[in-house]
Amino acid sequence: MALAEQQAELPRASRRAAFSRSSLVYFLRRYPLGAAGATIVLAIVLMALLANWITGFDPTATNAHASLARPGGSHPLGADFMGRDMWSRIAFGARISLAVGIGATTLGCLFGVLIGLTSGYFGGWLDLAAQRLMDMLQSLPLLVMALVMSAALGPSLENVILAISIPLVPTVARVIRSNALMLREMPFVEAARATGMNELSIALRHVLPNTLAPLIVLATAQLGSAILVEAALSFLGLGIPEPYPSWGRMLSESAAEYVRTAPWLVIFPGLAISLAVFGTNLLGDALRDILDPRLRL
Repeated sequence: MALAEQQAELPRASRRAAFSRSSLVYFLRRYPLGAAGATIVLAIVLMALLANWITGFDPTATNAHASLARPGGSHPLGADFMGRDMWSRIAFGARISLAVGIGATTLGCLFGVLIGLTSGYFGGWLDLAAQRLMDMLQSLPLLVMALVMSAALGPSLENVILAISIPLVPTVARVIRSNALMLREMPFVEAARATGMNELSIALRHVLPNTLAPLIVLATAQLGSAILVEAALSFLGLGIPEPYPSWGRMLSESAAEYVRTAPWLVIFPGLAISLAVFGTNLLGDALRDILDPRLRL
């Protein structure tokens, strides 16, 4: 009996593997730009995870003899004015950008989902109060709001994550609220009420799971925005403090004084920021097309 079950499991495993391969091939053919975006994001994630092994220098170690070294040799991307290896700083800077981007997006989505679901499903005075609060938060652009929050909290990794997450909340809350308003009138919600299920259980077990598709797309797009805002804050001196490597701070230190004499100090951090934002945007567009049935025709 056990042998028969093991033999039955083999075709199932092979079918699952074949299905995974066919799904991957379909994704590559149907959404080539999304595949390119996923490849860029995966490369940045791997660079951040393997930074200790793929770089040969401490990103904070200075070397006067290597000051403004050109790309090549032991410094493949050159060195900055303090002799710090640019490749090491960009690789370790990916950790900072991903930590801030993922942390701010997760925190912003968490509060946004809580506010949007409560506001859209329960309505009444809760909806009125929550939407007026969201109006106030949305009255300022994302970067301006993050600047105000970061200046008030002070420069640190935790404060930067908090400063960027708060301006993300209104956008997430609006999307979740609009979906909750539609879903609470659907027949399956009415059927759940008819069985005697309480409203909180309906909201968590039936309404919330059906808002995950637009939330995934929105979170992917917000990830790129969070990375870009972190770079802007660090460029202005309100982001990640020294000695931690940050792509935005690397630009701030070099853009004005060394853009002509050592352009690699500006080109490589700027390219890293651009690729990170570009990759997340491409991936977000592909996920939107996949998860929205109206766009799959």
